[in-house]
Amino acid sequence: MTDIMMEEALVKNLYTLSETLAGDYLSGFDYPWEALSGIGELIKELSRSLDMSLYEDRGDQVFIARSAKIWDLNTIIGPCIIGENTEVRPGAFIRGKALVGNDCVVGNSTELKNVILFNHVQVPHYNYVGDSILGFYSHMGAGSITSNVKSDKQLVTVKDRHGNKIETGLKKFGAMLGDHVEVGCNTVLNPGTVVGKNTNIYPTSCVRGVIPADSIYKNQETVVLRKKD
Repeated sequence: MTDIMMEEALVKNLYTLSETLAGDYLSGFDYPWEALSGIGELIKELSRSLDMSLYEDRGDQVFIARSAKIWDLNTIIGPCIIGENTEVRPGAFIRGKALVGNDCVVGNSTELKNVILFNHVQVPHYNYVGDSILGFYSHMGAGSITSNVKSDKQLVTVKDRHGNKIETGLKKFGAMLGDHVEVGCNTVLNPGTVVGKNTNIYPTSCVRGVIPADSIYKNQETVVLRKKD
């Protein structure tokens, strides 16, 4: 582990922690990927303090808000919490260790595994999200996925645009999306991707490393700052 702090990749700079049940948990880490290994146990702990007038225990450690809209023909495996007013559409496959916030959309043929989705996250069409944390109001366009294992099966390293790197010690690590990130359709977020707040990713992109906040990602060589109003 390097002693260089990647400011753009810090929990405090990526997320509005009041917009998830995992806020207190995440606040205990410098970097969000450090929280991945504990998501399952976190969900079990949170489930013990849920307001059961708002949530229904579906058995096998699956807790779903009574106001959520759960369509037929999907699979939900615990431990899992699905928040208020969230919609889970037909064909969704939630494989467990999934904390899904309020007002989210988990779409048709979308697969979740070992994830935290903050409130108002949308993964609505043909998405794979594994070993990842998606911030408040982030959105993944149709067909965009998080690739969570390197092709050579080596441990994931996070690299920023200055050449700094952090060895995570993780074999499975998808993407950390900050608040209000927009990911274009058919994009691949490679293992160890971190995208700062308010950043847009062009469709059909292949993304890796740390992408700064308030940017537009066109390709790996072209990342421009958004124009301020």
